[in-house]
Amino acid sequence: MTRVKRDTPDESGRLGAAARPFTVAIASGKGGTGKTTVAVNAARVFGAPIRLLDCDVEEPNDHLFLGGAILAVEPFAVPVPRVDESLCDACGECGRFCEYHAIVSFGAKPLVFPELCHACGGCAKVCPQRAITEADRRIGVIETSQSELVTLVQGRLDVGVAMAPPLIRAVRARAAEGIPVILDAPPGTSCPVIAAIRGADCVVLVTEPTPFGLHDLSLAVDVVRELGMPFGVVVNRVGVGDDRVHVFCREQRIPILLEIPDDRRIAEAYSRGELVVEALPEYRAAFSGLLDRAVSMMRGVCPEA
Repeated sequence: MTRVKRDTPDESGRLGAAARPFTVAIASGKGGTGKTTVAVNAARVFGAPIRLLDCDVEEPNDHLFLGGAILAVEPFAVPVPRVDESLCDACGECGRFCEYHAIVSFGAKPLVFPELCHACGGCAKVCPQRAITEADRRIGVIETSQSELVTLVQGRLDVGVAMAPPLIRAVRARAAEGIPVILDAPPGTSCPVIAAIRGADCVVLVTEPTPFGLHDLSLAVDVVRELGMPFGVVVNRVGVGDDRVHVFCREQRIPILLEIPDDRRIAEAYSRGELVVEALPEYRAAFSGLLDRAVSMMRGVCPEA
């Protein structure tokens, strides 16, 4: 197995290629594959300031492993339409414009369904009577904390709110210029995942060597290929299943960036809320090389673990 050498400071004191700004998204076709384990441990051993953006806003848990001091908690709201019935003539233009039926009119004053609104503002623009304005509707919070060199930004969707992408985009907007970024995406292949990974430099797909893992990996591969993004695979819990994931990656010419063995001690550390690289220092080299290989892949090199 080949390893990419970890960048070290040159004579000017600057870190090498892996420390230059990049955005790597960590994703998976389903939950429970070890995506968060990969994200938090890779961030911890990076060795330079880095931002970890937890975009799994329905169930963020990166903070459970990193800890650190909370720097800010910001409520987040999206604009939704508000109708002034004294101005509305029930023309129905707003309802005809809205593809998501967040505002509808059946020859009477419009009804607004805020939970369906995508906050585009189009209904207000097409209203000929200027009867529609916008009011803020809170959907969650954005929390920022600091743990050593890792700045963690996570979104937390309010209970009962169904639409995650606006909050995910707000979390992504907290990336700092000139600082490398790891995106911990939601599991699956639905709209929240697209909102999290779109525009990243590359994607790391975390899977496990089981029939279920292969099925969901194949779905995730279809998504990132449709988006035209470079990507590689991390195989977690190697030894617990079979070789069908490895065969799939070989046949599809997908680089395997890292293999994590089915080590009971990793599961025990996870259950205690501990980082693998701190509980089991022998794994530091494996996680420290992952971002190097991802960045090499992003730049057209095809590394393997």
